[in-house]
Amino acid sequence: MFSKRLVCSGLFLFSAFCLLSFTGCGPKNETGKPVITVWHWMTDRQAAFAELAKRYETATGIKINFELYAPSDAYTQKVRAAAQGSTLPDIFGILGEKRDFASFIKAGHILDLTPYMNEADSQWKKELFAKALAVNEFSEGNSYGVTAGIYGVPIDVMTIQMVYNKDLFKELGLNPENPPLTFAEFLEIGKKIKQANMQGLVSGWGEAWMIGCLANNYAFNIMGEAKVLATIRGKVPYTDSDWVKVLGLFKEMQDSGLLAPGVVIMVNKTAEQLFANGKAVFAFNGSWCVNVYKVMNPGLNYAAMLPPAASKQFPVSIWGGAGSSFMVNARSKNKEEAVKFLKWLTERDQQAYLAENTSNPPANKYVLNRVSPILAQFADDMEHATHPNAWDVSESPQVLETFNKGIQSIIIGEKSPEQVAQETQKIKEKEMAKSVRAR
Repeated sequence: MFSKRLVCSGLFLFSAFCLLSFTGCGPKNETGKPVITVWHWMTDRQAAFAELAKRYETATGIKINFELYAPSDAYTQKVRAAAQGSTLPDIFGILGEKRDFASFIKAGHILDLTPYMNEADSQWKKELFAKALAVNEFSEGNSYGVTAGIYGVPIDVMTIQMVYNKDLFKELGLNPENPPLTFAEFLEIGKKIKQANMQGLVSGWGEAWMIGCLANNYAFNIMGEAKVLATIRGKVPYTDSDWVKVLGLFKEMQDSGLLAPGVVIMVNKTAEQLFANGKAVFAFNGSWCVNVYKVMNPGLNYAAMLPPAASKQFPVSIWGGAGSSFMVNARSKNKEEAVKFLKWLTERDQQAYLAENTSNPPANKYVLNRVSPILAQFADDMEHATHPNAWDVSESPQVLETFNKGIQSIIIGEKSPEQVAQETQKIKEKEMAKSVRAR
């Protein structure tokens, strides 16, 4: 948080210590009220944050300093170093997996917000999407050893789902207001795309996690959450017929003509450019795409849709939850004021302003009628959302890599679904054996 305009003099070091240390002299503005420091990595939101900070200071007299550190890797390193040196700001965010989040909590760096959320006269918790809160929540008996509670506040939400080009739907003779609901209907559109020599679905599947995201959606749809989590716990093998069926869906998509050429080596920026420029019928992307497409092609005529269901047994699930979240430093002398600010930031007017100015779906579920239709489409599917950070168990990176890269191999015809299932289970058993030896 050091200003680049200051020199490294003894006076500066002392002043910086006062600003950063929460066991020493806390910063105050000219009115004698505390100054709340917020660290973030969101380059697209700095202007909106600055405006909201100005409004909050006008209303309360409390100054809010939003300090931007980017890119995200640099931000993550800064937060880790600050945690080690006990110099975290009043409010900050954690970029990482649930286990990283848990380690900060267990080290005493993050305030439990449950008591504030559950105050008798407070609507705070009730106004936020439950699935967004779940990303910041640890349930009773969780595998991370964290005391049950809510430890973060979502300021917006994120879902990853399908989008489709309405104009290209018309060219294919399809009703742009009726996207496919079933996987069979999806495959039929693939055939039409192939016949018309169009590009079908584009996505950043060169990044393996994103292809795994869609596979996870279909795993929940075909076998249900309980069986998916049982697989991660090692109780169900990846060679189970349901997992083979999930893998087989990618072969069916490829064979039907649904997938654009080169999708397995495509980075998401390329996929976004293709879709924004009307060169692809479908895209699999996150709600962040709304802002991206607006910049690339403001006139793009498109809509969001859930991945078409491959089974009637369980509902379709999508990855979603909190887009960005803030935590309160448990050691901050300003923690009570920090909590009040986050509560204000997630109230309806501020949420509508953030959504309008950053094109990110709001975390407050009562402002969907005040945002653009496409943002509302991404947000109102939160009831279908799930996310690994909301589960009480996580799969090993080695297993995920084998599974996700295996899907890439299926799409290009190098391996069969059965082969990928067997290879994934082999790595799963190896990782489980390592875990047993480590105990």
